[in-house]
Amino acid sequence: MISVADALARCLALVQQTTTETVPLRRANNRVMASAAVSQMTQPPFAASAMDGYALGRSAGPGETFTVIGEAGAGHGFAGAIQADQAIRIFTGAPLPEGAASIAIQEDIRRDGDQITLTTTAKPGDNIRPRGQDFTFGQALSPRLLRPNDLALLAAMNVPEISVRRRPIVALMASGDELVMPGETAAPDQIIASNTFALAAMVEAAGGEARMLPIARDSEASLRTVFALTEGCDLIVTVGGASVGDHDLVGKVAADLGLERAFWQIAMRPGKPLMAGKVLGIPMLGLPGNPVSAIVCGHLFMVPMLKAMLGLAPEPQVLTARLGSDQPANGPRDHYMRARLSIEAGQPTITAFARQDSALLTILTEANALLIRPLGDGPRSAGEVVNYIPI
Repeated sequence: MISVADALARCLALVQQTTTETVPLRRANNRVMASAAVSQMTQPPFAASAMDGYALGRSAGPGETFTVIGEAGAGHGFAGAIQADQAIRIFTGAPLPEGAASIAIQEDIRRDGDQITLTTTAKPGDNIRPRGQDFTFGQALSPRLLRPNDLALLAAMNVPEISVRRRPIVALMASGDELVMPGETAAPDQIIASNTFALAAMVEAAGGEARMLPIARDSEASLRTVFALTEGCDLIVTVGGASVGDHDLVGKVAADLGLERAFWQIAMRPGKPLMAGKVLGIPMLGLPGNPVSAIVCGHLFMVPMLKAMLGLAPEPQVLTARLGSDQPANGPRDHYMRARLSIEAGQPTITAFARQDSALLTILTEANALLIRPLGDGPRSAGEVVNYIPI
């Protein structure tokens, strides 16, 4: 068995970045930029009012008066200039008129006809957004996974389309005579296939495209048929059938199809019978069949492989928290324990669930983190600082 770190390194070595394509900004959410985007605008393109109020021809103190000679609104600037004792009514986002030194908010003004009187001090530059305060022409946004906030910035930069990494296509293949799809009637010795639904959602959340294949039955002919459906994919993820039982045929069929195995079995719980390599010229990740094992390994290996293909930092985010309860010494494999992360006494605290069976989906749905127990780690007491991965 190899270590988790070694297994991840070998998985990442199997993949390469996807090609690029250009998409309209409206279709760019959750896509990964392939190159920096350069602003075609300066924002704001002019000095602008940050508040509703009055633009004054000079700074002034309480009791001083000005004559209002016009009005400016967003998209409707004041055409002329104002003198030292003049003012214009101005609204948020409107261009600052020539000659204006300060903006007094409307709550600090008393108005009588075209005369206004300050009730407080208006200092130079008050409530004025300078030209280019946000960004300037030619400023670049570095490559990243695009979120809604990024799309707003790109739109303001007058960037209508973006060069992005093509979404990796992931073929998801569940295998086993015991499986039927949700909605079907299961025989007394069958169960409902669930793993691929979680994995498909994880693929899509990571920026990939999931292709759920038909369930492969426990025969070489069925497995070969389903493997043939992976053409054009960037990653094949099998679920189940990768162990050494008489009915675990995925590894054998993959080998017959020319599998170049990178490793098989890793020193971790859950997920020891993990397999990776290349088959039919496509990177392949063979996940265990137990639901928790498959999903945990999906977080630790499948998602990082997708991130690497998209040009993102692939390693899972490892954070620290206080241990919420005592833990006994760990055994000879890294243990990724389902746990709940909470805030207690103002500090992040992580508490592992008592039941850690790799078949318990109910426990996994309650978990929001994986507590990392390194192999051979000694007993740990509540309050000690430990590592975890958010899920």
